[in-house]
Amino acid sequence: MRAIHLGAERRMTQTNKDILLGELEESLSYRFRDRNLLLNALLHRSYVNENPHLHLTDNERLEFLGDAALDLAISHLLIRRFPDYDEGKLSRLRAGIVNEKQLAQLALELQLGAALHLGKGEDLSGGRRKPSLLANACEAVLAAIYLDAGLDTLIKVVETHFARFFSEDEDLPQALDKDYKTRLQEVLQSREKTVPQYRLEAEEGPDHNKRFRVSVWLKNRLLALGSGPTKKSAQQMAAGRALRLLEGDIENGGQ
Repeated sequence: MRAIHLGAERRMTQTNKDILLGELEESLSYRFRDRNLLLNALLHRSYVNENPHLHLTDNERLEFLGDAALDLAISHLLIRRFPDYDEGKLSRLRAGIVNEKQLAQLALELQLGAALHLGKGEDLSGGRRKPSLLANACEAVLAAIYLDAGLDTLIKVVETHFARFFSEDEDLPQALDKDYKTRLQEVLQSREKTVPQYRLEAEEGPDHNKRFRVSVWLKNRLLALGSGPTKKSAQQMAAGRALRLLEGDIENGGQ
């Protein structure tokens, strides 16, 4: 992989660049040994084409590699989570996880768009929010992690950021069709004219193996608890449990 040309770094101050990359690494829960790989993953071809004098390489080769690496990581996690599923079921589940929608959502959660190098036209047209562009950049970043640290580390990173799909408490086929936090908010706004509140109850474990416990409340009523390797996954689990509780109320005619 050809190292990124130092000229790209002149487009922003060293301090600003380090802050952006540091924030992205924090969101990823992974710190690069070779930050050039991360920088390359953030180079869209529109930026490269507008700056030929910098002799840069865009992130499309990393995107290609990331697509395959992510498939392998998700396949590994699915086989471990569902040892009795056949190839057909596993393939359908993987397709529900590895797609533009899920990758673009992850990119938004990571605030990946802010760190991208885009050409002026692409930037002005809203490229930092385009699902296809964000999904491709997400694959490139995952490839950069794979090249920087290997498959085992990539699997750990993927498991962290796709944790909601691999919880022992989760019905994965149903989870693929649900964003529990959004659904819970819709239900409570409709029934109670209010929105749920999430509270961080505990943060446990070392930095490389954190575990978060989160509660979700309806006004002063505790609805459910959830846990996960990230705050977002813990919130999703809590919201899913709260929905099951509320759906039981609805079925039983409760208020």
